[in-house]
Amino acid sequence: GMTGTFHYGLQVSIINSPAEYIQSFIHETWLKRYGSSPSAEMITLMWSLIVSIYSIGGLLGSSCAGYLCVRFGRKKAMLLSNIPALLGAALMGLSRLCGSFEMIIAGRLFAGVCGGLTQNVHIMYAGECAPRKLRGLIAITAATFSALGKFVGFALGLREVLGEEALWPILLAANAVPVLVQFLTLPFFPDSPRYLLIDLKDKEACI
Repeated sequence: GMTGTFHYGLQVSIINSPAEYIQSFIHETWLKRYGSSPSAEMITLMWSLIVSIYSIGGLLGSSCAGYLCVRFGRKKAMLLSNIPALLGAALMGLSRLCGSFEMIIAGRLFAGVCGGLTQNVHIMYAGECAPRKLRGLIAITAATFSALGKFVGFALGLREVLGEEALWPILLAANAVPVLVQFLTLPFFPDSPRYLLIDLKDKEACI
């Protein structure tokens, strides 16, 4: 769950550093595709869509969180959130190779769905699994790891790291790393006792 909220913070901040490179990529792609340069307004529109569609994805993910938590359980809902995250990372990472800025837009949408899911499911899952004395401390890890993800995103975006023009697709795909960590480790964690008792009616598993 912590890696999920870390992914959220990383994705929020990581798009800021390669802004000029992505806008240049939109210009070049449009020119090759249509044989004419796009207007400044069109580039601004596409860039605004890339930035804002993450929030739309987050709204979709948040709307599905409650249903998925009851239908599949908290842990499986967190695992399912990895699917749109990995898909989004793949789309953004391959966008320049495929010559499609639309892939960045779609990738940001899928990443937003993951962010909306994990921001809600993490608090629910961690709070229900934590011992009573540590419940408050565990609950605030959502904010802590979101902030940590934002910090790492800004750090990766430095020109000395991945903030170069040649590396911006790798920078956008870097959010796959925390997702893979969660995907590989979360199956070994228990499911929520509350889910096991109230939704599955399995008292023995809950105990």
